[in-house]
Amino acid sequence: MEAASLDTLRELGVLISSKRYGRDLLYRTTDSEYLLLRYWNSEEARQTAMEDPELLRCWAKLGNEIRTLKVYEKLETVELS
Repeated sequence: MEAASLDTLRELGVLISSKRYGRDLLYRTTDSEYLLLRYWNSEEARQTAMEDPELLRCWAKLGNEIRTLKVYEKLETVELS
């Protein structure tokens, strides 16, 4: 299912980017696990995306292709200076 799920993630990334909702970054760990970071352009963009029928279909498809370990809805920026 790895190839299928990567195709679905690519499709999601294209939709999110083309509809100007945000952007995705996908990383693979040395243990061959994947980490997806999604940067929303705004809270409004995130809300709109959550109601977008095309995205909902992709997320449903992806839900059958992968095992999600953890979802963080929001993260806080930590200043290092």
